[in-house]
This record gives sequence, C-alpha cells and structure tokens, in this order.
Amino acid sequence: MIVLIIALIGAGLGAATAKRRKGNRLDIAQYAAVYGIAFTILGLIVTIAIEKLVF
Repeated sequence: MIVLIIALIGAGLGAATAKRRKGNRLDIAQYAAVYGIAFTILGLIVTIAIEKLVF
C-alpha cells in the first residue's frame, strides 16, 4: 500500500516538474514515469525497512 501511494506521489511530482519547465505532453509523461519508478523503488525500500523493524 505504501509503495502505491508513494509511486503516485512521485508521478504527480514528475508531471508537475515537467509542466513547470514548460514541457509538452511527451515530456510530462516521461517525467511522470521516471519519477514514478524512482519513488516506487524508494517506497519499496521504506516498506522493507518498516517490515524488518516492526516484525
């Protein structure tokens, strides 16, 4: 659950960054995808850390 939420936040940040830099639709899609992937990996690491520390 944490991974999905963080991935959506990353995709939103990527799209916002591309819009701020005046990118076209493909730029926005690319930034959203790259940020989404990066934040998904970060979320996975956070989830694993939480699982190891709590259980």
